[in-house]
Amino acid sequence: MRLPKHIGIIPDGNRRWAEVHQMKKEEGYEYGIDPGLALFKLCKEAGIKEVTYYGFTTDNTKRQTIQRQAFTDACIKAVGILSKEDAELLVVGDSESLMFPTELREFTTRQIFGKGGIKINFLVNYGWEWDLNNLKLADATQKNITNHIKSFDVSRVDLIIRWGGRRRLSGFLPIQSIYSDFYVLEEYWPDFIPEHFYNALKWYSEQDFTHGG
Repeated sequence: MRLPKHIGIIPDGNRRWAEVHQMKKEEGYEYGIDPGLALFKLCKEAGIKEVTYYGFTTDNTKRQTIQRQAFTDACIKAVGILSKEDAELLVVGDSESLMFPTELREFTTRQIFGKGGIKINFLVNYGWEWDLNNLKLADATQKNITNHIKSFDVSRVDLIIRWGGRRRLSGFLPIQSIYSDFYVLEEYWPDFIPEHFYNALKWYSEQDFTHGG
């Protein structure tokens, strides 16, 4: 089976999941932490080389303060948990903004934890406009255009998996995802089960692999 080298994860549906379970919207984020670790372990077992999690965006920070604090806390906890695994961890986002958690500033340069190996990228206070801000018109003719984006240390994404039924990228790594295959699950992220991952891999292996050629 052909495996993707790099998988992007859009863990959507936390708030809707909370409402279904008669909780406040902000309570759903806490239930998305354990699935993130479980998925990381599955990726490692499968031989995936790189994983990018969509934590929260600059647009998400426009939500109510209590929700913003909840998803920020969840990202801090998730990164802390992943830093205890054998991995090469990087947090990507606008760290100069007040919305960026100070607890994660130390991770804005890739660090090796344990034995290293699989790369993990965690997008925190990430915005596509922020990411592409350094690009100039003259760069468009250069082959090394990715050297000029702020997420330069994140490789091309082969497969993006999105939970929650939405069929949009929501600004997820626009340069790296240009040829990504896009797999959507109707289930909400807190309802993650291993079959979601395995089914996505099976689907990916059946897709044409041409990059436009």
